[in-house]
Amino acid sequence: MTTHVSPPDADRAQRAARVEARLASQLGERLTRNTALREQHGRGEGLRDLAMPDLVAFPLSTEEVADIVRACAAERLPIIPFGAGTSLEGHVSAPFGGLSLDMTRMDKVLEINAESLDCRVQAGVTRLGLNAELKSLGLFFPLDPGANATLGGMAATRASGTNAVRYGTMREVVLGLTVVTPSGEVIQTGGRARKSSAGYDLTRLYIGSEGTLGVITEVAVRLFGVPEMVSSAVCQFADLQSAVGVVILALQMGLPLARIELADATTMLGFAKSAKLTEMAPLPTLFLEFHGGPKAVAEQIESFRDIADSFGAQGFQFAEREEDRTRLWKARHDAYYSGLALAPGCESLVTDACVPISALADCLKDCAAAAEASRLICPIVGHVGDGNFHMMPLFHPDHPDERARAEALAQEVGRIAQAYGGTCTGEHGIGVHKIDALVREHGPAVAVMQAIKHALDPHGLMNPGKTLPSV
Repeated sequence: MTTHVSPPDADRAQRAARVEARLASQLGERLTRNTALREQHGRGEGLRDLAMPDLVAFPLSTEEVADIVRACAAERLPIIPFGAGTSLEGHVSAPFGGLSLDMTRMDKVLEINAESLDCRVQAGVTRLGLNAELKSLGLFFPLDPGANATLGGMAATRASGTNAVRYGTMREVVLGLTVVTPSGEVIQTGGRARKSSAGYDLTRLYIGSEGTLGVITEVAVRLFGVPEMVSSAVCQFADLQSAVGVVILALQMGLPLARIELADATTMLGFAKSAKLTEMAPLPTLFLEFHGGPKAVAEQIESFRDIADSFGAQGFQFAEREEDRTRLWKARHDAYYSGLALAPGCESLVTDACVPISALADCLKDCAAAAEASRLICPIVGHVGDGNFHMMPLFHPDHPDERARAEALAQEVGRIAQAYGGTCTGEHGIGVHKIDALVREHGPAVAVMQAIKHALDPHGLMNPGKTLPSV
C-alpha cells in the first residue's frame, strides 16, 4: 500500500490563493483556510495519516458547486468531495492539496413521492436524517452502512451495509443523480422510471467512482414500506465454519432474511468490553433480522432455527422491542470501535473482501490462517448474507513493523478473496489503499477505466491519487 503526499508547492499555493479570491465574495466564511478545518478534512475515519487540502468550501447548492468547480478548473487546482468523512480508504484526504468540497450543508430533502416509493435529496443528507423525514409516511431508506454517512458519499463509494442481503446496495436503490462534471457543467443521469434502456448507464458509472469523475450533488433513491413486524435475534456456534454453513443453507433455501451478520469470537470480546454485551459468550455469532407480517416472520424464524440447530447453534436470543433491537444493532455497527477497544492506542486497517457465498467458509478459513501468521489481533465481522466480510488487523502506530504486517495482511486478504473468484472490496471502495489490488483484479480493463477518467477529467483534478493508477 502506497500513499503519495505532495511536498509544499509554491505555485499551487498561488493557484489556491487565486481560487480563494475568485470565490470569496460569493462564499464568504463558507470558504476557509482555517488549519483546524483543513486537518479535519485531510483524513477520513480510518488511518491517522494526514494530507490536508489548501482550502475548504461549504456549498449550499448545485449551482455553487458548479461555480467552485469552474474556479478550480481554471487554476488546475484539485477538488476533493467530502461527505461525512466516514470512509476508511483515504478517499477524502488531499495528497496533492487542493480544495475540499464539504457537502454536509447541502442537506435538504427535495422531493418525496410516497405513491411511487422514491425521493430526491441533496448529497449531504444523511441516511438517518432521511429516515427521520420518512418515518411519518410509513416509509424508510434501507441501506445501513453503520456510520451516519451522507447519501452522496454512499453513492460515490457504492456503499451497502447490513440490509443489503434483502434490499440491495446503492447500485440497486439509486434511480438517478445530479452531477457537476470536472468542467463545471451540471448534468442529470437516470430518472424516476424503474427501468430504462435509453443510452449509456451514466448513473452506474458515477456510482462507485469515488469522486474521481465528478461531484454528486443530488441523489434520487428508491424507498420501501416499513415492515409490519421486525424481529431480531442472535445465535452462537462453536466455530466460524458452522456459522457460515447456516448462512449458505438459509440462502440456498430462499429464506428472505433482512439482515444476517457475522461476528467472530475476537469481535465478541470487543462487544463485551465496549458495548456491554456480556451475556453472550466469546463465540462466533450471527446477528439476524426478519421483516414481514407476524405469520411470515414466525415462519422465517422457525425455518432458520431448524437450519441453525442442525449446525449446533446455541444461545438463541430474540429481540422484538425496538430498544432491544437497537442495542444489538448498535453493537454490530460499532464493531470498528469495539475492535479498537481490544488494543487501546492501536489503529486498524479494515479489509473489505467479498466472495461468492459458496466460497465464504473456505475463504474465511484461509484468511484466519493468514491473520494467525501475522501475530496481530484481527477481529472479523461480515455482511455474510452477500459474502462480504471485514478483517480488522490492529497495529500500534509507533511500531512500524506492526503496521507493515497489517498492510501485508490486508493485501493478502484481498489476494485470497480474488483467488476464490471474489473482490478486494465489497463496499468500501479503492481509495488510496487498494490500487494495486484493483489492477490485479481487473487487469487490462483498468486501461479502459483510465481512458474514461482521462476523457471526463483530462487534467486529473477530481480527487487525484485515488481509485486508479496514474497514467
